Amino acid sequence: MKYLFTSAIGIVLLSACGQQKKPDQSKAAEVNTSAQQEVALPAPYQTKSVRNYCKVIGWPAGKTPVAPAGFNVGLFADSLKNPRNIYIAPNGDILVSEANTEVKGVKKVGATVMGVTKSQNMGKSANQITLLRDADGDGKYELRETFLSKLNQPYGMLIMGNSFYVANTDGIWKYDYKTGQTKITGAGKMILSLPAGGYNNHWTRNIIADASGKKILVAVGSGSNVAEHGIENEKRRANVLEITPDGTGEIIYASGLRNPVGIAVQPGTGTLYTVVNERDGLGDDLVPDYLTSVKQGGFYGWPWAYFGKHEDPRPEVKRPDMVAKTLVPDLALGSHTASLGIAFSTGDKFPASYKNGAFVGQHGSWNRSAIVGYKVGFVPFTNNKPAAKMEDFLTGFVANEKEGEVYGRPVGVAVAKDGSLLVADDASNRIWRVSAK
Repeated sequence: MKYLFTSAIGIVLLSACGQQKKPDQSKAAEVNTSAQQEVALPAPYQTKSVRNYCKVIGWPAGKTPVAPAGFNVGLFADSLKNPRNIYIAPNGDILVSEANTEVKGVKKVGATVMGVTKSQNMGKSANQITLLRDADGDGKYELRETFLSKLNQPYGMLIMGNSFYVANTDGIWKYDYKTGQTKITGAGKMILSLPAGGYNNHWTRNIIADASGKKILVAVGSGSNVAEHGIENEKRRANVLEITPDGTGEIIYASGLRNPVGIAVQPGTGTLYTVVNERDGLGDDLVPDYLTSVKQGGFYGWPWAYFGKHEDPRPEVKRPDMVAKTLVPDLALGSHTASLGIAFSTGDKFPASYKNGAFVGQHGSWNRSAIVGYKVGFVPFTNNKPAAKMEDFLTGFVANEKEGEVYGRPVGVAVAKDGSLLVADDASNRIWRVSAK
């Protein structure tokens, strides 16, 4: 059964999997209500949990993703090695972290193994950061350099003062940096060790500066789907951590966030926002990924509850006290969409309707009978709060929905200094550029 977004959310189309009956509300979990939305969720296991990995077929020559009328979409960079995240340096340089899930000792099945396609590296991660410089903002870079290499599954990047930080899967490293330099040549130092590895693609570690510019926020996903290996193995995970620039003073800023890969500070308010890749195994339409503001000290449910006070039936050790304190996120983004990227719209190059909103990169599903995600959405904000619906912004990644074929998979998103939107497509090793006409 499909869950139903009611009120301002609108109704999720049922045509994707054929004609279906409405959920039996007598069996459904209670309805959660937030200031933005009312979401009715089906009971767990109303549909079977499936493995339905996409098949990446690559982009035909001349074909690009599709943006709304009034925008141009072009290929900004290709021949990268699994570009996952994009960071815009203060001087406008574009830094791209290149890494992938390392699949070792696993037999290939069909076109994919754990969502990694034959066109991608199957057992070797590039482990590097590439610098692209488009100084004149014409959509074509003049310089391409390997900025930093020999890393360990890097994802998050940050420049703070005269230091460059990179978040490897096992820790945060700090390097000396001068504005405009095109390559890191000095030795770095690990300033914070982090628990490595994780369920599916939970190796990613993201970092941003907080609103004050004096602290670093670190996103660390869970090491499992729903703590099936024991909650004692999830220390410092499914959290956003806070540290000082030298790596000391660690605190848990917020917890219960299963995989908060995308994190961003809202311009103007300084509020932390995240998009969370939620849990698998409860059926096609549980659990919705979400976008939410993050309250310091807040608990968002994982692993005991989801989308508010809906108790997950699986953890052997029950914690009704944790269920009771679970906060309701701001906006559901669809179940199994793998919502991983977030970037606030800044500047005045896009139409006024895009001002102050947030772009969301959805990598796409594997735990759903009909594929979903595989697009970049846009969430308008009104009075500094997310609206009750995400709009499609960059689509066309799905080649054949019935066959599960896709051209690529968007992940990280970033607004460049020239106001264009850059989208990392890790499955096709490309970066797309969207600009207003």
